[in-house]
This record gives sequence, C-alpha cells and structure tokens, in this order.
Amino acid sequence: MAENPMTDKEFARLRQFIRPYSRLNGFLYKLSGGRVMGTLQGRPVMLVTMKGVKSGKQRTIPLMYVPYKEGVIVVGSQGGAPKSPVWVKNIQANPDVVVQYKGKKMHLRARQVDDAEKAEVWPTCVEHYREYDDYQARTDRNIPVFVCEPRG
Repeated sequence: MAENPMTDKEFARLRQFIRPYSRLNGFLYKLSGGRVMGTLQGRPVMLVTMKGVKSGKQRTIPLMYVPYKEGVIVVGSQGGAPKSPVWVKNIQANPDVVVQYKGKKMHLRARQVDDAEKAEVWPTCVEHYREYDDYQARTDRNIPVFVCEPRG
C-alpha cells in the first residue's frame, strides 16, 4: 500500500489548481523565453508540446526539466495522484514532442521505459527533482517515465 495515498477528493481539488496554473505557466514561459515561471521550488521547468490523442490539437504543458543524454526525461508523477496525468495517453499515442527549455527548442521522440530501464534512469529524475521519490511512495501506480531523444 502506498504511503500517505492521495484520495480521489484530494486529486479532484489538485486538478482544479493544476489546469489553470499550467496554462498560465505555459503562456508566461513562452512569452518570456523561460525567464518568468521557468522554475518551480527553485528547480528548472521545461515546456513539452504534444498532440492530443482525442482532439488532435497541440497541447503544451510545463514539466520539471530533467536533462538526459541529448534529450530529456518526462515523468508522469502528477504529485503522486492515484491516476496518471492525461498527457500520458497523448505522448503514448503521439510520441513526437517539442521541448522548450528556456530559449532552446528540441524536436524529440518519446518512448516509455520498462521497469528495468526506469530503475536505471530514476536516480537521474530524483537528482533533478527529489520529490519524485515521495510521489512514487504516495501512489500504488507505477509512475510512467519517458525518455525523449532526438528524432531521426
């Protein structure tokens, strides 16, 4: 059983905050090239743009910046919520993403890692955002992790 699991009610309250905050974060980040809202708790944030699986529209979300080799890692933690973030289905169906970190844009392809590779990359994730360990402990779900590498 997860340590201090998030209830569905807490999750619903969290989602009410996350959506408008994410939109505002993305808008100000793009406008300022990452100078405004480019960090969370003193750690860098990136914008990830992907195609929505249902709408087909481009969706941009702020996520913690976790550099990895020539790309990045994205973590579907959602604060240890009982469900994965909606964007996980988007990236699974449409793995080509654009990542903006500050003023730099990278065209990457995401692939979800299996448990063995997750064990290898997880320390890198936690090095950049230590709360990921707390989030994994808080939920019974296996938090999805994606390695995003240059296309081509």
